Amino acid sequence: MNHTLTRPNESLVSSSLLEQLSSAGQQHLLRFWGELSDDSRRELVQQLSCVDWDQIGKLAESKSSSQASCAVTRPVPPNRVVRTVRTSQERDQHDIARALGAEVLSAGRVAVILVAGGQGTRLGFPQPKGMYPIGPVTGKSLFQVLAEKVVATSHRYQTTIPYLVMTSDSTHEATVKWFAENGYFGLDPVDVYFFQQGCLPVVDSQTGKILLADKGRVCMSADGHGGVLSAIKRAGLFEELRSRGVDFLFYHQVDNPLVRVCDPAFLGYHVLHESEASTKVVAKRAATEKVGVLVEIDGRTEIIEYSDLPADLSSACNADGSLQFWAGNTAIHIFNRSFLEFVAAEGGELPWHAAQKKTPFVDDRGQLVQPSYENGLKFERFIFDALPLADHALIVETERAEEFAPLKGQEGESSPASVKRCMVEGAIEWLKAAGLQVPNGVPIEISPLAALGPDDLIGLPADELRSELPVYIAAKTDVNYFEVPPSVEQAYPRTVPR
Repeated sequence: MNHTLTRPNESLVSSSLLEQLSSAGQQHLLRFWGELSDDSRRELVQQLSCVDWDQIGKLAESKSSSQASCAVTRPVPPNRVVRTVRTSQERDQHDIARALGAEVLSAGRVAVILVAGGQGTRLGFPQPKGMYPIGPVTGKSLFQVLAEKVVATSHRYQTTIPYLVMTSDSTHEATVKWFAENGYFGLDPVDVYFFQQGCLPVVDSQTGKILLADKGRVCMSADGHGGVLSAIKRAGLFEELRSRGVDFLFYHQVDNPLVRVCDPAFLGYHVLHESEASTKVVAKRAATEKVGVLVEIDGRTEIIEYSDLPADLSSACNADGSLQFWAGNTAIHIFNRSFLEFVAAEGGELPWHAAQKKTPFVDDRGQLVQPSYENGLKFERFIFDALPLADHALIVETERAEEFAPLKGQEGESSPASVKRCMVEGAIEWLKAAGLQVPNGVPIEISPLAALGPDDLIGLPADELRSELPVYIAAKTDVNYFEVPPSVEQAYPRTVPR
């Protein structure tokens, strides 16, 4: 079949777009024009009209506008770190930080950014990952667990916390619908802001030509969690946050149900140290653990991906045998709003990174090809690239068991079974810290609306925990937005009101 294109109908394709395609060497994107319906043609033109041709050309030529910093300058372990509490003096400092963070929250100066653009593909779940049922007893979704933490924190500090949810083209509609159908999980809809991250075309790694997903659609890829800044700017949310008196943004990703949303101590340390960008870390389990590592380069705090840190550095140890580069990234941050506005401003945006991925595409004959090698270049930004732009950055250590159990795939340490186990173990530790005896082997889930920490469980009726059935500790105002899975339906006689 001959797919040679002479000139598309100018009522659909402007002459300026044709010139842009020709100048960029991407005329092939219209090679199936004659086979498309008018609707498909309009959709294709709309896609092409949104492409920054100069930008994609430069990215395809360079493959990445940023290189791993350690290739130029040797990193050193970070020194501006607040470690977990070990001494009475550190406990006093922690209490001061927590009290200050509580003041900041009560003053309405904090908002939350939830990054939720990913699908549950690696979990075998063809929906937004935030919809995945993770509650070990209730089957609550990730979205509900995290949103209820915001609701509970708002109630505790008698404040309103704006909730900014970043979706992607593939998750936006389903996410908005899920929140609406579930009563926004107790959040006031006027305080929830959904906004979409951007996307870029995927190019052939050998030729730099943009790939087609089908005859009338370009292969597109989300621009990474670093795209949150341009997305917030594009949605006009910086102005909205300023008008609401928000000075600090608590950032986290949807896959970690243990995150202590708006942790007052973390907020307090951020303010005490006059930080512009702060990061929570956990001690790496081993040199080979696949997490980004916090380092210092030329006096600036950076995160280096585990794959970019040279082996001799990742395995380097101190005299006591501990890792020199020990601080693993949890993707939990606090940023000053004014700092993020600066980074998002023209000339201050984050660098691009390129990743080679297997990308199905339509070839010159119009046939769908499933490549056997990494044929496509996808371009994305990382939010942690903002750290070295900060004049003052801070690292705060947290305990892994208390706050870091990301859900990544179907098997291994980041599987649903592992994450649920971590949630149950955390609940048991809270109950023990509250002076309660807990039966061995009994699944326990604590609603964020019932407790944000072990102190909230003091006084819980001990008799209610003596059960062989799963136990769900709920607040009196806890609403079961979730559907009870049949496997745990009989657990609800064991619901313990707080």
